[in-house]
Amino acid sequence: MIIVTALLAGLLFGIGLMVSGMANPAKVLGFLDLAGTWDPSLAFVMAGAIAIGLVAFLIAKRRTRSWLGLPMQLPASTAVTLRLVLGSAAFGVGWGMAGFCPGPALVALGAGYPKAVGFVAAMVAGMVVFEVVERATSTLRRA
Repeated sequence: MIIVTALLAGLLFGIGLMVSGMANPAKVLGFLDLAGTWDPSLAFVMAGAIAIGLVAFLIAKRRTRSWLGLPMQLPASTAVTLRLVLGSAAFGVGWGMAGFCPGPALVALGAGYPKAVGFVAAMVAGMVVFEVVERATSTLRRA
């Protein structure tokens, strides 16, 4: 049941990204181009997503288990660290350069956008480099 629910949630999310235009890099770049031909339509998509997310987090905070019976796993830290700020900045720069963020990039890859291939490859490479660096620094800290 959990796998079917995850599949349906992912499918709904992917369809939402396609319908809203979030998987179209040209539309995203148009939204981010405040000084040029700005396309504000994605602001409504984001506002809707934020509103739904706020309600979902309010409900989730009051629960210890999900509706499927799994334990709730909410972020424990609210600290704003240098690492968080730098990661957010890197995310924003990548989003602005490519017009993709991770979720829509995977949807675009599945939809056959050629630009998504390079982005997803770079994203996976970045994840691998991050893991290698994390393990190396973790090992150095223990030594």
